[in-house]
Amino acid sequence: MEKLINISELAIKLDLVNPKNKKPLNYILRYWEKEFSQIKPKIINKRRYYSKEQVEIFKMIKYFLKNQGLTINGVKTILNSKINKLDDYNPNSLKASYLKNKFKTKSEKILSRLNRLKKYGKKNSS
Repeated sequence: MEKLINISELAIKLDLVNPKNKKPLNYILRYWEKEFSQIKPKIINKRRYYSKEQVEIFKMIKYFLKNQGLTINGVKTILNSKINKLDDYNPNSLKASYLKNKFKTKSEKILSRLNRLKKYGKKNSS
């Protein structure tokens, strides 16, 4: 069975959090859900849950909107285009830059954990 995460967990994971009260900004995800046909949450007991694939789509939407400065319509065009599937092979494409950014972030996390392990040992690493 695949692991599903709820809307608040997803908002926190995407760093969509109010800086003052630290509450997740779920309304942004609900808005994106209405705008993008690719996002279809599983609704269990009137609560939204998202699969790993859905989370990846949200990450891509956030990256295009916030990091690349695209409009909602621009992101829709990218997600709806058939070219998007072939885009992985174009090193200058938007999707490729998203994947490079994702790889860079994961690499930095791993390096940070390794440095913490070297400094403090296994016991205090979290």
